[in-house]
Amino acid sequence: MAKRMTLQYWIDDGWYVGRLNEVPGVFSQGESPGELERNIRDAYRMMLREEAALPVRRAKTKEIEVSA
Repeated sequence: MAKRMTLQYWIDDGWYVGRLNEVPGVFSQGESPGELERNIRDAYRMMLREEAALPVRRAKTKEIEVSA
């Protein structure tokens, strides 16, 4: 099933560099906007495969306050 996500990108030294806003840590780059889109999709799929291979742990969460 396809999901819609936001690709935030910029140009850095001639490369299109981007990240998925909804998934922290998924970054990629490309020589064109199209190549960046293909690469960011690949990076997302690789992250999902790696995440699925990790052992399941019972993670705890806690809300904290952070000032800017």
